[in-house]
Amino acid sequence: MRFNRLLLSATLVVVALVIQVSVLARLHLPGAVPDLVLLTVLALAMVYGHVGGALIGFAAGLLADLAPPADHAAGRYALVLCVIGYLAGLARPENGQLKSATGPMAVVVAAAIGSTLLYAGVGALVGDTAARHVGLGSLLFTAALYDLLLAPFVVPGLMALARRSEGNPLGDSNSAKASDVSSGWLASGTGLRIGSQRGHRVKAARARVARAGRIKGVKRL
Repeated sequence: MRFNRLLLSATLVVVALVIQVSVLARLHLPGAVPDLVLLTVLALAMVYGHVGGALIGFAAGLLADLAPPADHAAGRYALVLCVIGYLAGLARPENGQLKSATGPMAVVVAAAIGSTLLYAGVGALVGDTAARHVGLGSLLFTAALYDLLLAPFVVPGLMALARRSEGNPLGDSNSAKASDVSSGWLASGTGLRIGSQRGHRVKAARARVARAGRIKGVKRL
């Protein structure tokens, strides 16, 4: 990952984790807790792609595992966010621009439900049955609801910030297209001029060779 991506991602993840632990977790809302870290990972993954999303998700989940008052095994949420970040990165728009909010909102709902199910599934494998006592159905509903309500205030802004930190993520593709178009235009519209330029280059090269031969002849004398 580039340095600017690494710096921005680390800053956003740390800020999101601090807000989630110190503010959102203390609201004592029924059911799940609004997952600001998850939304941050989703926003960055939909800009940086599946590889960046997986790396950011793993790092963010590991910080969440180690941050107090975490009461589960370290690496559990890191695995969940790594998978979610990878899958969200696959949904990144090809042109880098969002045409509507339907796609990101669908990704948020799917990620909220998928992360809750995956977290509960990993917990069941390690013997944690807390989700059964709380009620998995209510957790799924409240997690999707809270994240969906919070997403419009978080995801678009973070995606725009990530794009701006890239400088111009569309610049490389646009320049490549422009070079292809210009090369094609030159090949079709100015073939004679290119041919004449090549002829001049050949003549100049022959002149340099002849001049070099004369210089060598003088040196031999």
